[in-house]
Amino acid sequence: MIDPVAFYIFGKEVRWYGILIAAAVLLGIYLAVREAKRLGYDPDMFIDFCLWVIPISIVGARIYYVVFQWDYYRAHPSEIIAIWHGGIAIYGAVLAGILVGIIFAKVRKVDFWGLADIVAPSLILGQAIGRWGNFFNGEAYGYLVSSPKWQWFPAAVYIDGQWHMATFFYESMWDLAVFIFLMWYRKRKRYSGDVFLGYLALYGIGRFIVEGLRTDSLMWGPLRVSQVLSLILIAVAVLIRVCWMRTGKQQFSMEDAALQANANDEDDVGDI
Repeated sequence: MIDPVAFYIFGKEVRWYGILIAAAVLLGIYLAVREAKRLGYDPDMFIDFCLWVIPISIVGARIYYVVFQWDYYRAHPSEIIAIWHGGIAIYGAVLAGILVGIIFAKVRKVDFWGLADIVAPSLILGQAIGRWGNFFNGEAYGYLVSSPKWQWFPAAVYIDGQWHMATFFYESMWDLAVFIFLMWYRKRKRYSGDVFLGYLALYGIGRFIVEGLRTDSLMWGPLRVSQVLSLILIAVAVLIRVCWMRTGKQQFSMEDAALQANANDEDDVGDI
């Protein structure tokens, strides 16, 4: 295993986990702001949105994790804020981000679904990068791999003297594939909100499968919390999309149609 500490500053450790999370956030902001400009959104307005949604989502991710690991954190309260040691749950960030997005859209009088579509590719790319923080922390791994022919990285990962399924890697690769698809699909969507619903459904499918291979899942009684929430979000995404089709929802809001009309025709590969 690689040392989880990248370097020290004035005696304080700087961990790879924190570096990767920070890199994921910065790259996500860059891509989202670029897409917002492409669609004609006011860049200042969108940066304001990022300044609200990012810190609150990180707090939401931490709270979600702490709640489902409360037996540990009740005994170690000083660790509750030690986010640099790992322990954030992306679904906590997603739920907090949705709430912030709804409130922000209502206050600024913009289309929530349009905002969500812009953010979705950045979010899944950030998840793909952030999963490597789990590698450096030696966490988010799967069951033991007993067969020598599979005891190599990235099929497996060597932790604490044993080979385990490299579930962090499996999820990272799935997230990257979803990111590429969403970047392609964003110019081909039929409804405002399609990209975000695609994110919820596709990420939910991958997370449900990978979560079943992990040994450190957050549990709710006998149930894996992330698997339950994955199924719920997949169902919600599908039902919303079906309702739009059956009720004849306007494909784009007037605002989104105007923004789409102003979008340039950059090559998809160049956008990525």
